[in-house]
Amino acid sequence: MSLVTRNALIALGLTVLIIGTVLYAVSYLNGQRVAELNAIEDQLSIDTLSLDTQFSLLETAPCSVALEGTELTSELNDLGDRLAYAESQLGKDDAQVVRLKSQYSLLEIRDYLVTKQLGKTCGTKPVTVLYFYSNEGDCADCDRAGFALSYLRQNYPAIRVYSFDYNLNLGAEQTLISLDKVKRQFPAFIIQGATTYGFTSLEDLEKQFPKSAFASSTASTTNK
Repeated sequence: MSLVTRNALIALGLTVLIIGTVLYAVSYLNGQRVAELNAIEDQLSIDTLSLDTQFSLLETAPCSVALEGTELTSELNDLGDRLAYAESQLGKDDAQVVRLKSQYSLLEIRDYLVTKQLGKTCGTKPVTVLYFYSNEGDCADCDRAGFALSYLRQNYPAIRVYSFDYNLNLGAEQTLISLDKVKRQFPAFIIQGATTYGFTSLEDLEKQFPKSAFASSTASTTNK
């Protein structure tokens, strides 16, 4: 065998080995990714059933117990964060993501209705904001608005934030949009029953909330 032929065979063997290694690595990583996302979906399904059961219990609980819903709110927020991760991994149009988002939106609507009912029954004034966004490329300020609401939600426990994808084909959500007459103009906010459109800054958004919403804060500093 000539030196040229031997070197060619060695080069071919190395090429095949490298390609095989790359294909194995890609296959392994894809398998890990699918397994991780399946685990997220399984956990979301469990949390969905758990939260829905808790909602039912709170509807009949005494005011002294029902109003202590910080743990429930925390679970709902955590559920939303994990859903956002799943969406970033699979994409907004993935059937799995759409299904999970529909489940989450139904939970949000349920929590919103329970919160309003508890407010009437127990004589409280919950601070709520319904946030409607679009990820169809027609909302330049939705990301900034989402970050601002996340900041308010994390640092002011009295504020309950409910985020909805305006384009989600979900009957209950479309009914909510119709009842509140929310226009296809993003971002859209319904804060304490008042509807506004557009986002400029966190400071301007804060002005739309009652001062009581900022009475209790977990933030060491604010942007005010």
